[in-house]
Amino acid sequence: MMKFKTNKLSHWAKMGLVFVALVGLIKIFSSCEVADRNFQIVRTVKVSSGDLSAKVDATGTVKPYNRVEIKAPIAGRIDEVLVREGEEVKKGQVLARMSSTERAVLLDAARSQGEDVVRRWEEAYKSAPLLAPLDGTIIVRSVEPGQTVTTADPVIVLSDRLIVEALVDETDLALIKLGQSVEITLDAYREEIIPGKVDHISFESTLENNVNVYAVDVAPREVRASFRSGMTANVTFIVTDRKNVLLVPSEAVVTWPPNKPNPQNADFAVYKKTFRGNLEPIAIKPGASDGGMTEITEGLTEGQEIVVVRKKEKEKTANLFGPPRLSRKNAPAKSS
Repeated sequence: MMKFKTNKLSHWAKMGLVFVALVGLIKIFSSCEVADRNFQIVRTVKVSSGDLSAKVDATGTVKPYNRVEIKAPIAGRIDEVLVREGEEVKKGQVLARMSSTERAVLLDAARSQGEDVVRRWEEAYKSAPLLAPLDGTIIVRSVEPGQTVTTADPVIVLSDRLIVEALVDETDLALIKLGQSVEITLDAYREEIIPGKVDHISFESTLENNVNVYAVDVAPREVRASFRSGMTANVTFIVTDRKNVLLVPSEAVVTWPPNKPNPQNADFAVYKKTFRGNLEPIAIKPGASDGGMTEITEGLTEGQEIVVVRKKEKEKTANLFGPPRLSRKNAPAKSS
């Protein structure tokens, strides 16, 4: 009897263990598929290779980096102007000569007495030269010989170099870096693309149309003859420029699901569809993005199929505390 009873208990014990194991497996599979039931597949896509470029566009104005106004040191009359607009000059070069008011009066009086008297006064009373304070380009010549000037009048305006001052929205400022590559196009010469780089980023904002913007100085790598101070320019800041990289739609990249095992400690994943129709995450390492497409540096191969998923919308439930729904039978009749 004891032997028979022992065998009977052993048989039922084995059956119980099998049952427990099956229940455990069911729980494991069902827990792994909870995420699957919460998502629906939007579409299937293939990993592709291509170029990725992210840019920030802004408008700007061509301006002198260092604008120097050369004014008359004394009130008087301009005798001669030795430079023209657009001309390159060197520091210390004579740009113009002028007579003081007293010298101009003396020379005018001497002319009535003959050229010899004029030359004698010109030798005794020299004209005042206007010198270039730095190397640069003449951008304004505001006087001509014979005109009278005061000490407040700029005679010549000099620029050391021309830059483009772009106004960048504060929401894009984090994408702008010193030395960053830039493409410049002028409204007057739209077909001409001029390369440049970010030279300076303002530390103080200004308010333009109720939006905080920051002035960013862009230095062209080559100041071409088409550049004129005051021109309107369009500036494109190159944030990302990646060639021949693996790309997936940005909406396919998700954070690693918390209910899935994560042996690689991945932060991000994309989903693939298994042969059973379930969703399985793939650990990836994303790179740059332009918003629409994202670069994948690890985890995928070209041509591999993945799926874009989204969470299912919860079914609307009846509001227990809202007004009762009227049946068609009890609904009020429409007034004619």
